Amino acid sequence: MTLTLALPPELEQRLLESARRQGVPADQYTLQLLDQHLPRQELNRDLISLLQSWIDDGDADEQKVTGEYLVRALDEDRLSDRKLFPPEMEGITW
Repeated sequence: MTLTLALPPELEQRLLESARRQGVPADQYTLQLLDQHLPRQELNRDLISLLQSWIDDGDADEQKVTGEYLVRALDEDRLSDRKLFPPEMEGITW
């Protein structure tokens, strides 16, 4: 793929100087920068698999108890008397 960029003069100068310090042509240096800083597909897949395994392997009872604790703690630690999680809305909005 060919990509043409219009770089601001200051950015172009920084790029050229960095490439010179690395001893490589500016186009090769730019490709290295892109490769280093763009997310890799396989990394994304690995992270998604890890998160999914946490979801799949989770203990449903433990998650329910933890959820109930969080709801209570959030409702108790408020300056307002109005509940964030009113019991009558359970299963409807939360």
